[in-house]
Amino acid sequence: MVTSRPVVGATTPPTPTVFERLTRLGVTVLGALPDAVLSRIAGTPTEIDGQRLEPEVQAALRILHALPEESFEDLSLDKGRRQIDVEAWQFGGRPVPVGAVRDLEIPGADGPIPARLYLPEAADTDTPLAVYFHGGGFVLGSIASHDPVSRFLTHHAEVAVLSVGYRLAPEHPFPASHEDAVAAYSWAAANTGKLGLAPRVAVIGDSAGGNLAAIVSLAARDRGLPLPVAQILLSPWLDLASDRPSRTLFADGFFLTAAQIDWYRDKLLEDPALATDPRVSPLHADDLSGLPPTLFGYAGFDPIRDESRAYAARLREAGVEVDEVFLPGHVHPFSNVLGAGRTGKTATQEIARKLGELTARR
Repeated sequence: MVTSRPVVGATTPPTPTVFERLTRLGVTVLGALPDAVLSRIAGTPTEIDGQRLEPEVQAALRILHALPEESFEDLSLDKGRRQIDVEAWQFGGRPVPVGAVRDLEIPGADGPIPARLYLPEAADTDTPLAVYFHGGGFVLGSIASHDPVSRFLTHHAEVAVLSVGYRLAPEHPFPASHEDAVAAYSWAAANTGKLGLAPRVAVIGDSAGGNLAAIVSLAARDRGLPLPVAQILLSPWLDLASDRPSRTLFADGFFLTAAQIDWYRDKLLEDPALATDPRVSPLHADDLSGLPPTLFGYAGFDPIRDESRAYAARLREAGVEVDEVFLPGHVHPFSNVLGAGRTGKTATQEIARKLGELTARR
């Protein structure tokens, strides 16, 4: 049942406990250790499907698995949402400086949609805009949880980033989140002038947010909205009915699990048959032609890895320009690991560089 008051993620991070602060310090120190030390902590290298897990990632996973924490799907929704926001803070690193940050509200079909606008230091009327949709399986995640990556992209890509706080399931099942995403993009595309920005708008999202970015591009094409200048899909969840090999290969032990994916899907969809509906699973869309240039960022040890590969192949077949940043030794979602280790941060810097290039096109 939809509640009368929209349920969205937090806009401010939770106050961490002493133990959570120590954990953040621990993962930060761990990620800064030399590779030789990390390899000893990580233990015997994990190799699956011709890929080897990065020592910094394997060491971090060993520590996470040793912590006395329940997995979020075994907690109440409030506690699960708090846990995800805290983990994002623990792994997100120090806030990257930007020119300005402003909270605002976007008109939505069922009430205002909270959003946060990040401006680079040299923002002017030639600065493009990237509309960002956070991950969290449509159930968790928030503007607060993705503040680190929003700042990071703003700074390194020199674009404005509009982070959208869409409605969350199960209080707001499908299609609420997807309707909010399209409404937010439509508003942004129509109001770049009022925001003092250039009329060049990209969409970007990670995990469930990657799904929303892909759906927004399809909706823009089909509804006659301005087409995004680019779509950037980071560890995207593109097929809620997937049974591709990566779902089995990396079902457990690599941060995102197959059981958590099922939990997310069941919270989002009131009718399981909707899992193959192209309005929520873009890989089931009949036609992928006419979509904007697409950049994928995805990791090797991710149960939804193969969805990126399948979508990229179909986009290329449809004549869409496709580029990829692939991390064979990382896990889902690498783009949020900016303060622990080097590989996730380096890859996200490359994504930011490519985002800047794509949005600079006239």
